[in-house]
Amino acid sequence: MIEKLSTSRRRFLGWGAVLGASLTSCSESGEMTDEGPSALGGPIRKYGERSPHEQAVRGTRMLRNPEVGSSRTPLEDTYGIITPSSLHFERHHSGVPNIDPAEHRVLVHGMVDKPLVFTMDELKSLPSVSKVYFVECSGNSGGEWSENGGPTVSTAFGLASCSEWTGVPLRALLEMVGVQSDASWILAEGDDPCHMQRSLPLAKALDDCLLAYGQNGEAIRPEQGYPLRLIAPGYEGNTCVKWLRRIKVSDGPFHVKDETSKYSELMPDGKAWQFTLEMDAKSVITSPSGGQSIAGPGAREISGLAWSGRGLIERVEISADGGETWRDAQLQEPRHPMAFTRFRLPWEWDGAPATLQSRATDETGYVQPTRERLIEERGRNSSYHNNRIKVWHIAADGGVTNG
Repeated sequence: MIEKLSTSRRRFLGWGAVLGASLTSCSESGEMTDEGPSALGGPIRKYGERSPHEQAVRGTRMLRNPEVGSSRTPLEDTYGIITPSSLHFERHHSGVPNIDPAEHRVLVHGMVDKPLVFTMDELKSLPSVSKVYFVECSGNSGGEWSENGGPTVSTAFGLASCSEWTGVPLRALLEMVGVQSDASWILAEGDDPCHMQRSLPLAKALDDCLLAYGQNGEAIRPEQGYPLRLIAPGYEGNTCVKWLRRIKVSDGPFHVKDETSKYSELMPDGKAWQFTLEMDAKSVITSPSGGQSIAGPGAREISGLAWSGRGLIERVEISADGGETWRDAQLQEPRHPMAFTRFRLPWEWDGAPATLQSRATDETGYVQPTRERLIEERGRNSSYHNNRIKVWHIAADGGVTNG
């Protein structure tokens, strides 16, 4: 207890010194007077909207047509760890279907004793859970294989978001149908026009997979899979099949088009790296970051996000001198496995050029690598699963650019 109090006191005193230096530069404000009400405010609305003064939006990228593409979460404009549902990233292969929940059905079949079909009402009548998990496209940060990478957080890291998901554990349905003893994989299939399909190990399905119908306290949005999507915590985002309509149990992976034509990686020896399901530990400083500007020398907070598909983030280190020295950042509590973790560090900028970077370590001991280390291990043919340390350069004029 003495050590905990001592650590807390040192942190408090450290913040006090930084804040004190910052407050001495603040100008005195004039006196405020109470003039009383001048006019009524706006009317009460049936569904809340954000202030018109807030302008954070997702960047979008269309591929062949408007139904195929993606949108990116502006992580640099978010607070805490929860991504607003309206800013959650999207990746679509064939557009967004309009599904009536009263007509939607989910089939569970294959190597089971008793195949069953579930309605949404039946699923919602089962015991539910709410869990905070991130979802990340395996192609997130794909541009980071280049020497410089994306110029802003949203362009480089925006295919990742974090929500509170509510639904039924997939394990409950598998227990109801009776999985046969020699089964080892499942196939999840969506009800979108391309019928997105992905294979997952049965062990994962029985562990923590969730059939989610709720997101951040309300029904999931159509773009996120309404009325039902699969959440496979810590796995690459395409396994979290949206508009879920079918679960098939089998004794091996299915090698469907969505996991052979895409989401496989060519290694230096010519072999393909397939079923790379877990997302490795990753972090990014969101403030200050590319595209932003520091007003001038003085105290400020370095803040960012870290996450890992293997569990809890245990440590985030920050360097302001290009990796010569590192300091431990404070991790915001509560922390959740396979979820965003917010990290913070008070910093005094002296006005000289600086190089910022963050390095995450998860509970397995895995440490986020440099770009050079990734290339050494996996070559230059990959376009998925890039979790390199991101570098931001701060110029003498306060401008922040990617490294």
